[in-house]
Amino acid sequence: MDEAVIPFDLARMFFGTDPSLFYLEIVFRSCVIYAYALILIRWVGGRGIAQMSTVEFLLVIALGSAVGDAMFYPEVPLFQAMLVITVVVFINKFLDRLIYQFSFAEKFVDGETVEVIRNGVINVSSLRRTRIGRNELFESLREQGVVNLGEVRQAYLESSGRFSIFRSKPARAGLPIEPAWDVYPPVTFDPDTPVDDTALACCTCGVVLPAPVKVPPACLHCGGKIWTSATVAR
Repeated sequence: MDEAVIPFDLARMFFGTDPSLFYLEIVFRSCVIYAYALILIRWVGGRGIAQMSTVEFLLVIALGSAVGDAMFYPEVPLFQAMLVITVVVFINKFLDRLIYQFSFAEKFVDGETVEVIRNGVINVSSLRRTRIGRNELFESLREQGVVNLGEVRQAYLESSGRFSIFRSKPARAGLPIEPAWDVYPPVTFDPDTPVDDTALACCTCGVVLPAPVKVPPACLHCGGKIWTSATVAR
């Protein structure tokens, strides 16, 4: 029967119950596994973290457990860990070859580029399909200095997960996204309210209705029911 664990036993928490010489073995295991993994990663030709593809990201995740366990668990033989790493890397190489030769494999593994904004109007169905929230989109736009959607001619969600944004020249009136709505909610209009001095923008998709206009009950583009004043970036 296993001995009962004594809570907050500092000697056990920090040093464990293994012989002192085992710490030297941990150093040796770490050096062997790290060197072996480094050689294989160099062979794969990994890119920087910011440019990591889906396949490379999966490689990092899959290698994490195999590399870490073999470094300090005495019951994990080094050869078994090295075998796991080798198999994972060969799977990675096989997927890379498929992606290079077949476009359908590239789309399946890495995904594809999706248009999320066209001429200042959000493609709501694209956001829904890619499970991207409106706030996440607005945050990415603000990070690139966009004040309202009228500044955006085209925006894409790339397969890497980043947004590519192309600006309109000149900027048009559009849905304001700065300041952030969580900090300063936009002023909205009640349905059927006549508005003579400002264009309206749908808060769901960014469609703009020029003044004078009566606030519609719903947006014909997306069905949104909340409207605010459209603005032009200066």
